[in-house]
Amino acid sequence: MSGYDPVSLGIIWDRLIAITDETLSSLVRTSFSTNVRESYDLSCMLFDSQMRSIAQGTYSVPSFTGTAPNTVRLMLEKHPPHTLRDGDVLATNDPWIGTGHLYDINVLRPIFHRGRIVAYSLSITHLPDIGGLGFSATARQIYEEGLRLPVVKLVEQGRPNPLLFELIGLNVRVPEQTLGDFHANIACNEVAARLLVEFLEEYGLADIDAVADAIVANSEKALRTAIAAMPDGTYHHAIDVEGGEDSLRLAIKLEVIGDRIHADFTGTSRVLNMGINVPIGYTKAFVVYAVKCVTTPAIPNNIGCVTPITVSAPDNCILNALPPYPTGGRHVIGHFVNPLTMGALAQIVPDKVQAESGMMSLVNIQGRHRDGRGVSSIYFSSGGFGALRGIDGLPTMPSPSNMTGTPVEVWEDITGMTVRRKALRADSGGPGEFRGGLGQEIEMVNDTGNELTISCLSGRTQFAAQGLAGGAAGALRACLINGEAVHPKGRYFLKPGDVLTLVEPGGGGFGAAARRAPERVAEDVREGFVTVEAARRDYGFTG
Repeated sequence: MSGYDPVSLGIIWDRLIAITDETLSSLVRTSFSTNVRESYDLSCMLFDSQMRSIAQGTYSVPSFTGTAPNTVRLMLEKHPPHTLRDGDVLATNDPWIGTGHLYDINVLRPIFHRGRIVAYSLSITHLPDIGGLGFSATARQIYEEGLRLPVVKLVEQGRPNPLLFELIGLNVRVPEQTLGDFHANIACNEVAARLLVEFLEEYGLADIDAVADAIVANSEKALRTAIAAMPDGTYHHAIDVEGGEDSLRLAIKLEVIGDRIHADFTGTSRVLNMGINVPIGYTKAFVVYAVKCVTTPAIPNNIGCVTPITVSAPDNCILNALPPYPTGGRHVIGHFVNPLTMGALAQIVPDKVQAESGMMSLVNIQGRHRDGRGVSSIYFSSGGFGALRGIDGLPTMPSPSNMTGTPVEVWEDITGMTVRRKALRADSGGPGEFRGGLGQEIEMVNDTGNELTISCLSGRTQFAAQGLAGGAAGALRACLINGEAVHPKGRYFLKPGDVLTLVEPGGGGFGAAARRAPERVAEDVREGFVTVEAARRDYGFTG
């Protein structure tokens, strides 16, 4: 425990998390894009001087818990700590250093106290644009996807690099938003540095390494204890997902060995010449997330949640893509690592796993507003959450990521589109003793007077969210332009007056539908979640 009693450690731990929460709030308040300001596609984290993650903003994207430790290590390999000075800020969007695709910028600031580095603050945000085709799954090589930044000094001793900012601004469609978000990342890390130094002065500490020792040890011990309680063994699972023209197979062999877990993805389909390939760091992140959900969900995120878990995969399978394969829509496949891993864990802890979710749909919109402004933004919408034992799945709830939907009023203002309809989708949740969450239908029209480019980034149009323990699957997704279905990973052009309709899928149910309490079925019918016809067919409803 490094001299900290549990109460004192808990107070200090909460204080560090509060620092990351304030860092995150500063990022949101100063951001220029809806990706950050409204949808919270971001993370803020603190690392000690040994590059161990010790605290993460409460509202952060789950996958970044797993990718960030490697990101910091690789960034500091390029710019070793002894070369850094107070006020330096590093940045990169390299998919194999950062979060798996070019559209996330990783911004790292060393925090100095009494003349030496005592910690690092890292922020990550999804940029509104980084050039190239834009956020899309249609690129054939990484070079088409946009500007790929190595680990660069964005700021040197407090002075921004003007050439670098000019270079970025010249390569993006909405330079005000993109550069504004770069500056928001710089500003929030400045806040983190100030708050941490104040914390150290208040507690009379020279650094946070001893605190980090205790935090990481506690977290790792809790996770290892939970894993050790599982029976040793090898557990297999595989699922099929949509690819380009053909379906893909994702396979996992999950090995529980004492107090650690290894996930091997041998048997997974190969990479494709389209931007849905996944670097292995992002793959590992969702294994970590799934394991943590069923073992230690209440413990705050840090490196202790990552260390007991390892992964491997054949080079250039779709879950271990190498350069120059494109990775822009890596979430479209990478998010399926969560239900893939849950399927293996269901053989070990069946009462703790979740039925499959409808997942998120992302549509990237580019073009020009009716008032002449440039438009480059993502519309996030969600299918239904998968049910769990004892809990119905929530409607329109993102999983396994946690971005929020952009409010209709904000979306209409920034894009010039009109949202004509947004409603829950009856009968879309998978029937079960505990029903899967409902999807939704969203209809929007291009009222800009200009042509808009849209890139669809979703799945679940062929393979529905499966139920567990006898629960049934949810309804499928569809993406429609003027009433005609289009490819969920395609790139299209919306003429003025064209209508885009997103039909979001339902989550899978948990347990046999025959066991659902009649009064709950009646309530579903009253609320409009389930029609009378479906209630009679699936549940034997007689009301």
